[in-house]
Amino acid sequence: MASTPRADDDPFVVHRNLLFTVAYELLGSAADAEDVLQESWIRWSSVDQSEVSAPRAYLVRIVTRQALNHLRTAARRREEYVGEWLPEPLLTTPDVAEDIELAESLSIAMLTVLETLGPVERAVFVLREVFDVPYDEIADAVGRSSAAVRQIAHRAKGHVSARRPRMRVVRSEHEEVVERLVTALNEGDLQGLMDVLAPDVVSVADGGGKVRGAARRAIVGADRLARALVGGMAKAGGAAVASLTTVNGEPGIRMELDGRLVGVVSITIADGRVSRLYVIVNPDKLVRFEERMPLSR
Repeated sequence: MASTPRADDDPFVVHRNLLFTVAYELLGSAADAEDVLQESWIRWSSVDQSEVSAPRAYLVRIVTRQALNHLRTAARRREEYVGEWLPEPLLTTPDVAEDIELAESLSIAMLTVLETLGPVERAVFVLREVFDVPYDEIADAVGRSSAAVRQIAHRAKGHVSARRPRMRVVRSEHEEVVERLVTALNEGDLQGLMDVLAPDVVSVADGGGKVRGAARRAIVGADRLARALVGGMAKAGGAAVASLTTVNGEPGIRMELDGRLVGVVSITIADGRVSRLYVIVNPDKLVRFEERMPLSR
């Protein structure tokens, strides 16, 4: 965890959850977000804080700049990544789900869309659309003019709108569909899976080259996916158990093998069925899923 000052009234402590959320939204990685907070705290501690008139805005600017540096180096690392790269999942607190717009922005589906933006575009979109940061403050954070930021924001918003899930699903429906999927998985019910999966469902897995059997290419179609899921559960010989959890503010699935966390599944719903699964089994990305992460905006 990033080192932070102990004084409860220190602006870094007061805004830490917000700062972590900004960094995570920009990076899609809790590990990298913690590194960014560590670096940001070092810079903050060297500032004459009595001269900072707006600490929150100042800290968001520091975190954004550090996150942009990480984004540029991360792009090079991901070129060498084995298989599909998916964001690191977070076990979130109930209040995140209550903030519908925040939960939507944190969803694995949305973070995957944000991966298609360039670093500056992503920063501008997140700061403006998620955190409602004024254009002039965004301009200071990304090193562009306010006019340029407005153009970037318009372009990024159009890009994201064209690729984000097209319909918002109420939480009760989302949870009901995920529960049906969990039941079918645990019972090895092929027909039950076929009933809950959309005909053109897509499953993407991230094993990072560290998990044997993790598909390196997307599985498309209800029949193929249902058989792959039933086969995977059967191969575990009853040691694998699926359960309902909260993944990045949305209902998702926790997969355990002999009581050990081995996977987290984020699920997109459309027309009452599962349209997309994001399966994260890379063990490096599951380390923090045992602890609920406090997020805010």
